[in-house]
Amino acid sequence: MHETDALRPHGLVTLGSRLRRLGERLQGQTQDILNEIDPRMPAASLPLLAFLDGPEPRPIGDIAAALGTAQPGVTRAVTRLSTLGLTATAPSPQDARLRLVSLTPAGRTLLAEARAKAWPRTRAAVTDLCAPFGPELLNMLDTIEARLDAKPLKDRP
Repeated sequence: MHETDALRPHGLVTLGSRLRRLGERLQGQTQDILNEIDPRMPAASLPLLAFLDGPEPRPIGDIAAALGTAQPGVTRAVTRLSTLGLTATAPSPQDARLRLVSLTPAGRTLLAEARAKAWPRTRAAVTDLCAPFGPELLNMLDTIEARLDAKPLKDRP
């Protein structure tokens, strides 16, 4: 990082900001890999597309819960993906207020291509980046997420 890094000197106080910055860098560089295959592949939406890769459409709320993100963000992502022709939405037959989201055939094709071509390259690159501490890093992230679920920051000393 640049020597005038405004976050690093503040230690754990800026952990969230540093993780966000790191996530954006990783996602941006993953997008570079995806762009070589198909520029329509949105790195930020690949987890959402992968979650939809099943036989049944999913409600927006279920998608948000599974991804651990807010519903408005999922709604925006689904709208973008629908504009690209990768997802389709329809009202639930049981409750018209619920929007059900599914992959279109184009979305399934694009996801299959990403899994076959981009995911192996990305996995190898991130494995190399994180060698030899990758498994430990993932365990630490799991622990932090579990501890935040159990007790949010505002309830800690």
